[in-house]
This record gives sequence, structure tokens and C-alpha cells, in this order.
Amino acid sequence: MGDAYADIPRHGDNYAKAIAVCINSKQCEAEGKQVMCPSYKVTGNPNLSTGGRVRLLKAALSGDDFQTKLFEPEIVQALQSCLSCKGCKRECENNVDMPLIKAEFMAQHRARHGTSLRSYIIGNLPRLLFDYPALGKLIRLRNSSPLLRRIGARLTKFAADADLPQPVKHKFKKPSNLPQRPDAKHKVVLFIDTFTRYFEPEIAYAAISLLDHLGCSIDILESQQKEAPFCCGRTYLSQGMIDEAHDQAQRLVSALLPHVRAGKTVIGLEASCVLGLRDDAKALRLGEELTEVASATFLLEEYLARELKGAELPQLSSDAPAAFIHGHCHQKAVGAMKAVRRLLKAFSAPDFQIMDTGCCGMAGTYGLEVENRELSLEVARHSLLPALESTEKGLIVANGFSCRQQINTLTKRRAVHLAEYLNGYL
Repeated sequence: MGDAYADIPRHGDNYAKAIAVCINSKQCEAEGKQVMCPSYKVTGNPNLSTGGRVRLLKAALSGDDFQTKLFEPEIVQALQSCLSCKGCKRECENNVDMPLIKAEFMAQHRARHGTSLRSYIIGNLPRLLFDYPALGKLIRLRNSSPLLRRIGARLTKFAADADLPQPVKHKFKKPSNLPQRPDAKHKVVLFIDTFTRYFEPEIAYAAISLLDHLGCSIDILESQQKEAPFCCGRTYLSQGMIDEAHDQAQRLVSALLPHVRAGKTVIGLEASCVLGLRDDAKALRLGEELTEVASATFLLEEYLARELKGAELPQLSSDAPAAFIHGHCHQKAVGAMKAVRRLLKAFSAPDFQIMDTGCCGMAGTYGLEVENRELSLEVARHSLLPALESTEKGLIVANGFSCRQQINTLTKRRAVHLAEYLNGYL
């Protein structure tokens, strides 16, 4: 029957308890430099703040007709507008995890209304890219044809005016000459996420070269030849495909565990994927093996800033351009921007600046979706685009795949990963 004292709704069981963590302090609606909540920041609509979404969900779950109330348009819109930035998980006093609350909401919505074609494509993207190599040609054809853009918008609900990310012709391939240093102090296993593998493999090659330059012994997590590459499950989780996300995360954990027990550190290049393994996967009940792997998993910048602290590092060349750093929301959510700052100082990067750019608005596929496209652009115009106007003579560094896509599309400038910047100017 809930708990009136603790403000727990009558229905929803553990889901209601997760929502009731909110204490209605309205920190999520405060003015300031916090990450949360991008959609509230640009609209001022209290229903689009973390606390506002909680209030709507509590009201729906408190009535006997909750199974109907939970899916009313006002609540669907409020949850749909969440960019899953994870700012609330870090900045809220009680660590309300709205992205996970949204994922479960979407799972319930799927159970009630079925899976849309767009959700199927987004969730299964890692598998589709593996099974259908020609998918890249189809996307390039769609992006080049106004007619196909319009037809695609009707069929899939991807916004016609948005460029879909295009897989490259040659995906990542494990180098045959990886440096194996049995006596090396730093032994790592590199997890190549779906987006790096199929869309920007040059980032993985840059990271390998950088780690090699710094004396690391490197291994690459690779599946068997006829098996799909490993995936953290984030694309599935983002669409409320909980069972599929569980299976992918379990498969990844099982593959990483022997490396971790052999004393290697797991390094990831995409903040969302690392956070998915270190944080979101804990909700999937994967047990102690996940805890063991998660505790040994770091972003590239986190690992280097920690392990190379106090070491004499090579300095960046004098012709290295000024770097303007845009932080991915998930980097900010785990405090990794401090590691970026320490690392750039250690390499004596010239004139670098970590910009106050807020959220880019792309948030995975959020900015590609018809119903979210305009809000995505509003979020980008709020802080990101004004900040980038003053960086014409510098290099934009952004470690998030979706951030780079948003920047590339809206400014026609190529943003690079930190690994590319450091490796390119050592």
C-alpha cells in the first residue's frame, strides 16, 4: 500500500521506491552549472526536470487506475524528453537515477504498445551493423537523397533534416603487431565499443598508438570470427529492451573477467559504454563478476591520469593547436573531466580550455528522433554553439560519439577524440 511517510506511491513496488528517492529539493531546477537537466534548462517546463518527472510518476502510481495513468501523454512526453545525461545520478542529493527510471518506463511501454521499427533499429544496431555490412551504403544513400529522407521519416520516425551517422567502409580491425610487454607495469585490455568500431575506428588506432608510446602492454577484447563483437548493452537499455541489455552485458562481463583476473585494466573510449558497464549494468543483476570487472574498468583519460601521475611524460609538440574541450555528459557524471584536465597539463598541452558547453543535445539517437529533434537543437543552441563560435582557430576535442556528430553536423567542423589529439601531437 505504499508508505505515506516516505512518500512512496501505492503501486509500482521497487520501481515506486526508486522514484520515491527524490526529496523534492528542486536542486534539478536550480540555476547553475550542473549537468541536469538539459531539457528543463532550455524550456523552463518544471515537468521536464528530474523532480517534475518524479512528481508526475508518483501521482500516476498512487491511484488505482495507475496502469492507465502511467501512459498518459503528459507523462510519456516528460519521460521521452529525458536525454539520459546521468547528471541527476551525480548531482541530486539522493542520486535519483532518471535514465534507469526512464529505461524501465520504456520497457513497460513496450510491453503495452509493442516495439516500434525505430526502437528495434536503435536497440539492435550493434547486431545489425555486424549482420548487414551493406547497411552503411543504405544510410549514405538516405543521407544524400531528400526523397529518401522524407520516406524514412514516415517509416522510421528519424527526423528528415537530421544526418544519420554513417558507418565507414573499413571497420576496426585488430592490429597484428600489438605490443606485448610481459614485464610492463601497465597491462591493459582495450574494449572497442560499437560506435568506435563501425563509425570512427581511427580513434581506436590512435588510442593503441598512444598506449604503446607510453609503454603499456596492450590486448584487444575481440570475439570469435563469426560472432558479433562485444557490446555493453546500452543501445538495448535505451529502448527499454531490458532482457537484451542483460544478455549483452553478461556476455561482455564474462569475456572481460579472465583479463581482469590476469591483472589487466579494462579501458574504454566511449563514456556511455564505460558508464553502462560500471553503473547501469549493476541494475541488471549480474552478480559479483560484474562488480569485479566494473571496479577494473576506466575511461582512457581516467586510467592515464591515475597511472601516469607523477611520471615524466613526453610533451606535445610546439605546433599543437589550442584544444577546446567539450565534455560528454557521462564524462561529467563520473567526474572524468578532472582527469582530462590533469592529463592535458601533464602533457603540457598549449592553451587548452575546458569549455562550459552543457549538453550537446544529441544524446545517442535523441537528436535524430522526430519528436525530439527541435528540443535537441534548442539544447545545442543553449550553451554549446555559442561557446564554439569563439574557437575558430583551435581544435575541438570531444570524447562522446554523439557529441562529435552534433558538432560536426551543426558547425561543419570535425571534433576529435582526446586520444587522437594526444597521439597526433606527441
